[in-house]
Amino acid sequence: MKKENILHAIFSSKKNRLSIGAIIFFIAVLAVLNMILDPYQMRIFNLCGIYVILALSLNLINGFVGLFSLGHAGFMAVGAYTCALLTMSKDMKEMNFFLEPIVPWLSNVQLPFWSGLIIAGVMAAVVGALIGAPVLRLKDDYLAIATLGFGEIIRVIFTNTQRITNGALGIKGLPDTVNIWWTWGIALFTIVFMILLVNSSYGRAFKAIREDEIAAEAMGINLFKHKLMGFIIGSFFAGVGGALLAHLMGTIDPLMFRFLLTFNIVLIVVLGGIGSITGSVISAVVITIAMEFLRILDGKMVIGSLVINGIPGTRMVVFSALLMLVILFYQKGLMGTKEFSWDWVFSLKMKAVKLFRK
Repeated sequence: MKKENILHAIFSSKKNRLSIGAIIFFIAVLAVLNMILDPYQMRIFNLCGIYVILALSLNLINGFVGLFSLGHAGFMAVGAYTCALLTMSKDMKEMNFFLEPIVPWLSNVQLPFWSGLIIAGVMAAVVGALIGAPVLRLKDDYLAIATLGFGEIIRVIFTNTQRITNGALGIKGLPDTVNIWWTWGIALFTIVFMILLVNSSYGRAFKAIREDEIAAEAMGINLFKHKLMGFIIGSFFAGVGGALLAHLMGTIDPLMFRFLLTFNIVLIVVLGGIGSITGSVISAVVITIAMEFLRILDGKMVIGSLVINGIPGTRMVVFSALLMLVILFYQKGLMGTKEFSWDWVFSLKMKAVKLFRK
């Protein structure tokens, strides 16, 4: 009876029915894209899904809890290496670890990809908890510097643990298991999870801490508990995103997880709107595609009889200029703190109907 009541409550709401219909439609679109996209386009589209996961995980920490964290690349590295070492075959591990053999307790381990993803997220969450416990007592710039330092510490540790991570040589030949269903399936799950979390009592507590810690504490909110919770959840999804990125690329090394990677994700979050799930999703897709589209500026361009020799780095100059224009006119990002709402769609529909009648 209780199950029937829950289903009735879900499907009785028009907005819920529309949301479920939108999810089904999106899955159908994924099925079509899976058939028509070529390998290069599919790779870019998968990257979009991975960056959606990473942007939402960082936006939870920076945008909703109000913590200025810059150590996201470190958690991605933990997830990437964990999943890689757990899913690779014994023969492939022996091929990679030729300078020094891999530690015995990892040499014969080979798990399914889905279990490797979960363990990767859990390991990143554990590292997030260990780092967050001492660091989250700091605020603002001090917190940013501390998390940045811990992210670099993780990278340096991975560079120097030859028998576990293969050191600076990195790991190659990762199983080619990532596809559109893995990347966008987990991205869709992340979006739904973040919406439910932000709209829950925990999400309201996160926003209260972000707006005014003193007032939030006066209302009985445990600051450290909620900050650590947000940090751990964000770290978990960062680990999952890092694992997906590693298997999409097929190879990983410590240099992949420098501060520049965190900077790219921060850029997506800021451009989309700090504290907006919708903004992070839109920004992740737009920026990932734009970065690839502008790559033509770095090479030779032929326009009729005119040949323009590209200058390496031109796309980054143009891209940075476009970002500056966006920030100048949209200082809070494309969405600010606003979210997509069916009420907004209904209001547009009403305006269109009134305009048509006139």
